[in-house]
Order: sequence, then C-alpha cells, then structure tokens
Amino acid sequence: NEQEIIVPIEEVEKGDILSVRPGERIALDGIIVEGQSSIDESAITGESLPVEKHVGDRVTGATMNTVGAFRFRATAVGEETTLAKIIALVEEAQATKAPMQALADKISAVFVPIVIGIALFTFVVWMALGQPFTFALRLAISVLVISCPCALGLATPVVVMVATGKAAENGLLIKSAEALERLHEIQVLALDKTGTITEGHPRMTDLFLFDDLDVQQILWLAASLEAQSEQPLAQAVVEEAKERSIFPKPVELFSAIPGKGVSARFVQEEKSYALVAGNVRMMQETGIGVDAFLSVAEKMADEGKTPIYFAVDGKIAAVFGIADVIKPSSRIAIHAISTRGITPLMLTGDTERTAKAIARDLNVEQFAAGL
Repeated sequence: NEQEIIVPIEEVEKGDILSVRPGERIALDGIIVEGQSSIDESAITGESLPVEKHVGDRVTGATMNTVGAFRFRATAVGEETTLAKIIALVEEAQATKAPMQALADKISAVFVPIVIGIALFTFVVWMALGQPFTFALRLAISVLVISCPCALGLATPVVVMVATGKAAENGLLIKSAEALERLHEIQVLALDKTGTITEGHPRMTDLFLFDDLDVQQILWLAASLEAQSEQPLAQAVVEEAKERSIFPKPVELFSAIPGKGVSARFVQEEKSYALVAGNVRMMQETGIGVDAFLSVAEKMADEGKTPIYFAVDGKIAAVFGIADVIKPSSRIAIHAISTRGITPLMLTGDTERTAKAIARDLNVEQFAAGL
C-alpha cells in the first residue's frame, strides 16, 4: 500500500515490490519497475564492471547495487532463485559416485553374499567331518579374510576423498567423483575470464592527454573527483593516482548520474575548476565536444578497455583507458595447457568486444561472451 516495511526474506512472495538503495545487496530475482542503477553482477556472471539496469530489466538475487536506487517486482523466491539453483546443482553433484565406485558397489553386492555363503559351507562341511568347532570356525574365518573384497569397496572412496581434499587445499573445487575419474580424458578446458584469467578488478592501463597538459595536475584533479564515487572505474583512477603518490583533495557540489558519470567543482586557493568525468553520453549532456577523441576511445574499446572522458572547465583534458588486466600467471598456464594438447576455451559475462581483445592477447582461439 505504498508503504515501505522491512520483512524477513522468507515472507516475500512473488509479485511483491522490493526497494533497493545504493550499496545494498539485491535479495531476490525480479524485474525493475521504477528507477535505474548500475549493478555489480560479478557474484553470478563474474563480470568485473557494473551493468546498467533500467525499467523492465531483470535483476538477480545475491548481486550488489552500486550507486542508484530502484524498485523491482519479485519473480522468484526461495528455491526458485538463480542462486538457490546453483547451490542445489553443486550439492547434487557432490553427492554423486564415481563410475568405478558404482561398479565396485555392484560387484560387492553380489560377491559378498557368495563369500559369506562359501565360508558358512566350509564351516558346515568340516563340522560334518567330525572336526572340532574351533578348527571349523578358523577355516571359515580364513575364507572370509582371504576372499572378502574390502579393498574393492574402500579403495575408490578413499582415493576420491584424498584427491578432493588435496585439490581443495590448492583452491580447486572438484564438482563430482565422476569428474575426477574422467579428468585424464579432457580435450577442452573452459576457463572463466574475470578473476581467473584476469585480476578481477579494473585498473588504469592508458592515459591520453590533450595537448601538453601536466600529467600530475590532471591526475590530481581526476582523482579528487572520482574519489567521491564508489564505482569501480572511478576507483581505478584513484588507485593509479595513489601509485604515483598523488592524493585526492575534497571537492564541492559533487553529483553522480548512474550509468553516465560524475561532476563537481574543485577549489584550490583562488582557482576554481569545473570537473566532469564519464562516458560519451555524459559529455554530450553537459555540452562538451568529444569528436577529436572518438578515434582514441574506439581504439581503447577494441583492445577491451573502457574509455573514460575527463573534462576541465568544459574542455576535454584526457581520456583514461580502464581494463581488467590479465594475470602474468595466466599466460604461463594457458601456454602449458595448449602444449599438452588441451584446447583452452574462455567464458565470460563481459561484452563480445572485451572478450575478443583478451582472447587475442592470450592467443586463445575459442571464447564465449555475454554469459
């Protein structure tokens, strides 16, 4: 009834409208009915950069809202949510038996009763022949000890347990016993991009300055503006400045427009600067011309980087290239995989253009994007 109340997640029903504020985790799957935002979906898709969402777009439980506020209608609750299905899938897979273990269990089911039968037959025969009870029992036990297939039933589960335990120590989650047994047959190895092949968080890789502007001054102004934003692209600019021992200063009249960019006024002694940072739409809305830089930005985009325009007093001062960089160890690992005759396949929630650039850089021929 147009009132916001807090309820336990178990009481939420399909069709309920939920309110999400900046910085909150999204509770359930649903569709946005009011507002817009950028959502960090890395928990589900692995994509390193937040995805813009508007009215009519789907949101997924367990993902994180960043700067905007919105309301969404719940479309899945409880065990129907994406996260619950993923958890159920993993639990189900871990409960499976290896094919060899299943075979051993089948053999044991027939073999054990037969062995017990032979032992009993041995006992009865020697008793019938007039031998003492202890003698007959000793021979019956001998048949059991020699014939009982203990190793058949125990060896495979022990090996699986030790192997999965050692793998877990090295950061590997083996989904099922069958997967472990069939590991040596692998022909294609699928690798997630974000956080596996790459570092998992954006970093500044390029800095293109207009004319002969001072790098230190531009980075100082840009970092001071972006320090007010929680957006990962903004934090990449701040981190780059700090690595160069440039530390941001407070700004005035800070404003953030979700999915576009930020603006503020920077006052230093008697000088005042109007600062704007963001994408092409942000620059167009504030009346700042970017035509001279479009080719630079396009080149960055083709290399899988996100271009960020930075303007001072209504004029473009720089274009920053932000990217999720490849781990040095990934190049070595992918080369080692390829030399063993295994085909690496890169999977990512990122865009086709970004995936293509990373794949080209790593000499990976096969990839799938937008997953």
